[in-house]
Amino acid sequence: MDDLIIVDCQYDFIDGSLACQHSGEAVKYLVDFINAHDVRALYTSDWHKETNKSFKVNGGIWPVHCVAGTHGAAVSDDFAKGIKDAANHPGKENLFLKGQNDDVEEYSAFNGVNAEGKALHEVASSHVYVGGIASEYCVKETVLTLLSSGRSVTLLTDGLGYVSEADHKKALEEMEKLGVELS
Repeated sequence: MDDLIIVDCQYDFIDGSLACQHSGEAVKYLVDFINAHDVRALYTSDWHKETNKSFKVNGGIWPVHCVAGTHGAAVSDDFAKGIKDAANHPGKENLFLKGQNDDVEEYSAFNGVNAEGKALHEVASSHVYVGGIASEYCVKETVLTLLSSGRSVTLLTDGLGYVSEADHKKALEEMEKLGVELS
């Protein structure tokens, strides 16, 4: 069985402080994809402290987002409500947190850790589907680290949210040139 890595489909990226274009549509597409295919869903979450250095108020470039324990940091409940197989709902085994170190900007979810202490790269299959938010940042960096680990990647383009449409298109071109299958 292949895995579907769902990158950062959290409220702050959907309709919150760092809302991205096409995010709501991406979530709906990913829910439908899971229901129609035999895949295991693996979720990633940006999970910051208020003191994270990526925030503008702390000298970074981003607005405050995905602060641990807040509504904005929660994975969209559309997954739990819309996915038929409860094993594919977000939970302690299949939710991998990243961005917990205040001093490191961590776009890739490759080293994200679940509640059991397992890293995403330790459990992901040799072929993965990837979708989520934002295509030109966390999705792209996650895909690049998956590729460098020897995995094959199929990117679900309808399942992507993005900050900038122009940068989104550039990111897709770059990933395709590196061997990512666009679907």
